[in-house]
Amino acid sequence: MTYDLRSEYLAMGMGEEETAEFDRGETIDQLEAALRTLGHTPVRIGNVRALVAALAAGERWDAVLNICEGVRGYGREAQVPALLEAYGIPCTFADPLTASLTLHKGMAKRVLRDAGVPTTPFVLVSRLEDIEAVDLPFPLFCKPVAEGTAKGIHPTSRVLDRDALREVCGRLLAQYRQLVLVEPFLPGREFTTAIVGEGDTAEVVGTMEVILLPGLAEQHAYTYLNKEESEERCDFPLATGTDAEDCARVALAAWRALGCRDAGRVDLRADASGTLMVMEANPLPGMHEFHSDLPMICARVGVTYVDLVGRIVDAALARRGA
Repeated sequence: MTYDLRSEYLAMGMGEEETAEFDRGETIDQLEAALRTLGHTPVRIGNVRALVAALAAGERWDAVLNICEGVRGYGREAQVPALLEAYGIPCTFADPLTASLTLHKGMAKRVLRDAGVPTTPFVLVSRLEDIEAVDLPFPLFCKPVAEGTAKGIHPTSRVLDRDALREVCGRLLAQYRQLVLVEPFLPGREFTTAIVGEGDTAEVVGTMEVILLPGLAEQHAYTYLNKEESEERCDFPLATGTDAEDCARVALAAWRALGCRDAGRVDLRADASGTLMVMEANPLPGMHEFHSDLPMICARVGVTYVDLVGRIVDAALARRGA
């Protein structure tokens, strides 16, 4: 099992938002318990540096359940899969290519656009001078190009004019030191779709709508604060009928175009006319049994946590010797 333990990075002096993508100890406990229930013998490795040390010491495993997010760089989620690929050890979730592609939202949107999957037009801002060339209709939405867990997304991310665009982009460039993705703001409903499998065998497990509760949630977006305090600020009903069918169709197209595998989510939001757009794909999903979206959706449709973990690990084991 490879993972980034949030408490370790907090002890190193990193902040709460800075470590938001990393896992709490109880998630690792839940995964280990599920693996033991399935008859496996789990070994806790830890982060990428611990993995390097273990491989160099000659340790080997049948497969690795990997949930490492990495610390820096556009390829940080690909570091563990790439190392394991070099040693011929299968791991769960995305391979190195898909892990890097989906983390960089601009690159992912280019692939989606080329594949005919609906997603918004966008501009990547690398410096403040780029803002003058932004030719998209306001309101716009700004976020770091390669962050997860809504890091860098706040109520001010929705901007109404060029002055606000300049201010928000300047702050994001200084804080995250990466490109800023600027795209038209989507005012419609938001959904997240859970998918298991890969390619033609991929299938949708279910879809939840993300509803921001008036008076409790920050409005206009599923912000960092809304996500951190989602139980109090949001509601997550299962999508049904045509909503579920439309989400499934678009999410599956995105999942296959980006080469995702095993399990994960695709986030969608509707434009002013109700047309669903893919915001991003998450091929390395949160795996907390009760608080992460993928296990939550599975539980609501009758797929237990142990069954979910089993399906993910079985997919990795099937790649042994491939």
